Amino acid sequence: MRREASILHLDLDAFFAAVEQRDKPSLRGRPVVVGGTGGRGVVATASYEARAYGARSAMSTAEARRRCPSGTAFLGGRFAAYRRTSDVVMGLLRELSPLVEPVSIDEAYVDLAAGEGLDLSVAGVTGLARGLKERIAAATGGVTGSVGIGSSKLMAKIASDLDKPDGLVVVPPGRELEVLHPLPVTRLGGVGPATAERLHQVGVKTVADLAAKTLPDLVALAGRAHGTGLYALARAEDDRPVLAEREAKSISQEETFARDLTDLTVLGRYVDSMAARVGSRLRAAAYSGRTVTLKLRRYDFTTLTRSQTLPQPTDDPRVIATIAARLLTEAGTQGGLRLLGVGVSGLSLYAQGDLFAADDEPVADDVETAGADVEEVPEPLTAEARWWPGQDVRHDELGAGWVWGRGLGRVTVRFEGPLTPPGPVRTLAADDPALHPAEPPDWRVSEPAPATAPP
Repeated sequence: MRREASILHLDLDAFFAAVEQRDKPSLRGRPVVVGGTGGRGVVATASYEARAYGARSAMSTAEARRRCPSGTAFLGGRFAAYRRTSDVVMGLLRELSPLVEPVSIDEAYVDLAAGEGLDLSVAGVTGLARGLKERIAAATGGVTGSVGIGSSKLMAKIASDLDKPDGLVVVPPGRELEVLHPLPVTRLGGVGPATAERLHQVGVKTVADLAAKTLPDLVALAGRAHGTGLYALARAEDDRPVLAEREAKSISQEETFARDLTDLTVLGRYVDSMAARVGSRLRAAAYSGRTVTLKLRRYDFTTLTRSQTLPQPTDDPRVIATIAARLLTEAGTQGGLRLLGVGVSGLSLYAQGDLFAADDEPVADDVETAGADVEEVPEPLTAEARWWPGQDVRHDELGAGWVWGRGLGRVTVRFEGPLTPPGPVRTLAADDPALHPAEPPDWRVSEPAPATAPP
């Protein structure tokens, strides 16, 4: 345990939804749900306005639609926009310390003790965090984050969740148990629904209740490894370091379908698209992998995986697609598939393939979203299918905007951007030759000034 509160945890508030509201001024202050927009989609992020109606991450989109009022915006993910904003935030964190551990696209730990000349007193880190939050809002066009600072990763993570959104909580050294023990036991990492239910059955509802249990009791209840971990966490014992590099174990892509699919030709197009994205992400990260895995979920929610390990690592999407397609043929599509995934694991920092093969066309980057199945846009089968809610577009005459909706051979576009007032809505033919997909808009008038640590 550290003697100073020197580990900072940043959690960006409703990140995907916040980026959408920044880039789409007509959505500011309104409920926004980001995720799969089809009948079997899953919510990746809900804005705080949508959360007031009960929408939350990992909920089915259909359930979120039932809970939220008319006028709620249901949008597909724009991963390039989220990645660009995340990169700005991570850059600001690295100005504080060389030890920054990104946990996901919207969350990271920072070891302040590794920074140069930082005041690690409670007052010092509080002032530093206030300045950081101001710089993040200025550099991202208004995206906010909640900051927690404590003597361990556990306490920093707990603290960042105590005053969301846009919160700041510092847990002074020596007061960890005062903060930790009154909290529900579900606030501890590793206490999911199943573990929580077992703990509730023996009278454990708060962290203080957990701390009252002996080590043998917890080992008997949850197993040696898990029980020992719970015993330590209930006493705020956590010496995990902040690691600047997190080794990637696999890169994968999944699709959740609006209806069960059995046609191998149609499924093959999905396999090709996912393999292209996986290959693009491998190359962008300078990785290659030896094991290709196919994941499929049948109509009855049975989930299967099939894998093949290669003699040499690859990042070639054609190789990945060929293997995944063969695995799919062998697994079969009996009864219909509701989800399909392609992944590569056994990663290393080189590839050993055909050095004289032509480069593939670049494919848009993608990110994983906290376990939620966010639908990707399938290969267009009609002019209308090119467009999806929230998509960035540009019209040759009307300028930049985003897709409001589609149907009946038409697409409705709202023409606005992050630096404009709410804009007009126009309905166009889905095959209008003047309408094109576009890159995410730039929210910055100018580059933010470099950060300076507070005195």
